[in-house]
Amino acid sequence: MQFGIITLFPEMFQGLNSGVTGRAIQDKLVAINCWNPRDFAEDKHKSVDDKPYGGGPGMVMMPGPLQGAIHAAKKAYEAHDPTVIYLSPQGRCFDQETAKEFADRKSIIFLAGRYEGIDERIIEREVDEEWSIGNYVLTGGELAAMVMIDVITRLLPGVVGDENSVLEDSLTSGLLKYPQYTRPENFAGASVPEVLLSGNHKQINNWRTKASLGKTWLRRPDLLYKKYHNKEELALLAEFIEEFIKP
Repeated sequence: MQFGIITLFPEMFQGLNSGVTGRAIQDKLVAINCWNPRDFAEDKHKSVDDKPYGGGPGMVMMPGPLQGAIHAAKKAYEAHDPTVIYLSPQGRCFDQETAKEFADRKSIIFLAGRYEGIDERIIEREVDEEWSIGNYVLTGGELAAMVMIDVITRLLPGVVGDENSVLEDSLTSGLLKYPQYTRPENFAGASVPEVLLSGNHKQINNWRTKASLGKTWLRRPDLLYKKYHNKEELALLAEFIEEFIKP
């Protein structure tokens, strides 16, 4: 998987050299390259922003340096038909389903804006898609790009040692994940649920499904309406709700 980033702050992406993404880079499952628009500025000051036409606060990123950086990235990835994504609060909201779709692509170029945004002509001419990671405004698109790269990378084959752990993640199944426990068996007066110590895999799976459904019902009920539930799941959810509301 090839990730390209158009950014004024390429040093920020050094953080991806740690953890799961770092191992993926080391194992050559992922490659990350940055292009700085300043390298494509034409004046002696390496200017990349200017005042907006029509007035208003702040500065807007100029089209020339951005286009130069995007074209350089496209040329580097032309064999993989790259998608150019502009990270913007105006974009569609990125989620786990989108991440699974992106994980099937060969290359993605992220355009990280700064200041008050970028010249609209770049969006019209060079950007394929606009995406956001949430309903809030960041100081730049770099953190959003890092989040998306992290989410996509762990879905790639061979990146996570036990691929079942990815399949059981919260939201991957359409539900929040069941509670997890590890040693010690007793901690601060709280014990691990007995069913998890039973060795009965059917009972454990039922407990986990019920707990997952229940947690989703409590915290993200909107997700329940987006997923088909069989009779067994509906019965387990009803059981959880009855136990929860029982005085």
